[in-house]
Amino acid sequence: MYWFSFRFFLFAFIFIAIHASPAWACTDFYSKLPNVSKALCEDAQLRPSGARSVQGRPILVRDITPAAPDLRVLVVGTMHGDELSAASLALHWLQLAEQNSERTHWRFIPVLNPDGLLRPKPWRMNAHGVDLNRNFPTPNWQRETKIYWEKRTGKDPRRWPGRKPLSEPESKYLFDEMSRFQPHVIVSIHAPYGVLDFDGPVMPPTQLGRLYLDQVGVFPGSLGNYGGVHRGMPVVTVELPSALRTPTEAEMLKMWRDLVEWMARTVKDRPR
Repeated sequence: MYWFSFRFFLFAFIFIAIHASPAWACTDFYSKLPNVSKALCEDAQLRPSGARSVQGRPILVRDITPAAPDLRVLVVGTMHGDELSAASLALHWLQLAEQNSERTHWRFIPVLNPDGLLRPKPWRMNAHGVDLNRNFPTPNWQRETKIYWEKRTGKDPRRWPGRKPLSEPESKYLFDEMSRFQPHVIVSIHAPYGVLDFDGPVMPPTQLGRLYLDQVGVFPGSLGNYGGVHRGMPVVTVELPSALRTPTEAEMLKMWRDLVEWMARTVKDRPR
């Protein structure tokens, strides 16, 4: 009996140690992402957040915390599983945040939708076929998402909002994270429309790199609508021009610098 218990706990210890390592965290998805080396992914030191996807995959997170932060910024990538470049940009920006976080507490979630990303052919939705970016609890959700889905999209299955708000573990995790972390800014990375969108109570950035502000409207159940309009958390939506390719290294750096400069000008003194 003692030997069995010892072996069980040894196995459990090894399993936990392996599954908490940066190398394990990158094994599943780094090779799918454009412009992401194994070294870049491992250097990100992603850790399980405690939340899991529909299919039980851990949602990975990384905090970069200076001694006395003035701002809290939440960066979310690959909410839509077929927008591969979104996770790549998040990982490149994470590396930049490590080099110079100054007085900002960054929290990165490079892949919110691991099930959609890791399908043999990545797709937009999660494993339940829900568009996570229509699953947040905006007012009159049941009525407005139904009208939007049926009338505006023609019941496009890629944009199904789900049965009810926060029906999905991935959207529920992000919803809870917004309350726990109380970010001054949320950066949501998408593709492939090649624009900069914004929702929130402050002046928006006019451009990040070559992406120029083009506020495309408010959609029921979206993160921008819920966070920016109804929670008062500025949501910067970065729409990269390609879902399969990242911008150049120089362009990603320019986008980062523009974001940091905008926050310093506009968001720094806002209480939360």
